Amino acid sequence: MSIPLRSLTRTLTRVSRTTHNPSIIRPIVLQTPPHFRQIVSRTPAAAQFSTSPIRLKARTIGQIRARNATGPFSWKSALLFVLTGAGMIVYFRVEKERLERKRVAEMSKGVGKPKVGGPFVMKDLEGRVFTEEDLKGRYSFVYFGFTHCPDICPEELDKMAEIIDKVKEANKGENVFLPVFITCDPARDTPEVLKNYLREFHKDIIGLTGTYDQVKQVCKAYRVYFSTPRDVKPGEDYLVDHSIYFYLMDPDGDFVECIGRQDTPDSATKTIMEHINDWKREGKPLKKD
Repeated sequence: MSIPLRSLTRTLTRVSRTTHNPSIIRPIVLQTPPHFRQIVSRTPAAAQFSTSPIRLKARTIGQIRARNATGPFSWKSALLFVLTGAGMIVYFRVEKERLERKRVAEMSKGVGKPKVGGPFVMKDLEGRVFTEEDLKGRYSFVYFGFTHCPDICPEELDKMAEIIDKVKEANKGENVFLPVFITCDPARDTPEVLKNYLREFHKDIIGLTGTYDQVKQVCKAYRVYFSTPRDVKPGEDYLVDHSIYFYLMDPDGDFVECIGRQDTPDSATKTIMEHINDWKREGKPLKKD
């Protein structure tokens, strides 16, 4: 705060007079302006008399070294960054695979009607009418074969039995999976014969049979090769040839995947569960009874 010019001039004048008259010795008193005295009086005592410089908050040597060593990132932030990045990679990979499965399934539907699957009328082993509508609401697993098959059908039905148990276990016991066996040999595979045959593999397999024309129709709908002769006499021996695939159908009755002989029970279960989980993830309903 500067001293007013008038007060300073008055003081210098008094000093000059005193120096010209040695007999008069007066103490020099500088008059402090009132507003300056008010500022000093308001200043805390510690600030008026302290001669120490202002000190910033102290840091220990260890803190300074740690700061310089790690920089702005710590091991916690680095770990969080790595875990977040890994989670995003896994999420996008799973989502990409789901979209690819959906794209393949959409390609299999064709225009107007599915390329695989469609209307049919058969009978189950209790004599009840069974149509494509009975497959809807759950994922169905359809296989075509015949009871007189020497080796391939038994091997594939053993695989089917393992897949049934594994899928049920993966779904925590929920009955969202419907295994179906359709005969390609209706002349010999009567309901009683087919019931005894399937009982040896798994109790959950639903057997279907019917007339020659009904079997031919369902084989045509599923694009299954069918070589059974039409007019067969009782006791006549003949050969039956057919395609060897499991057809996975979604709850809407649309074909989504083929499971072949190259698939193991584990790989087949993995494929089936991917489709079931995709369906659940989209919030679509599934029958469980």
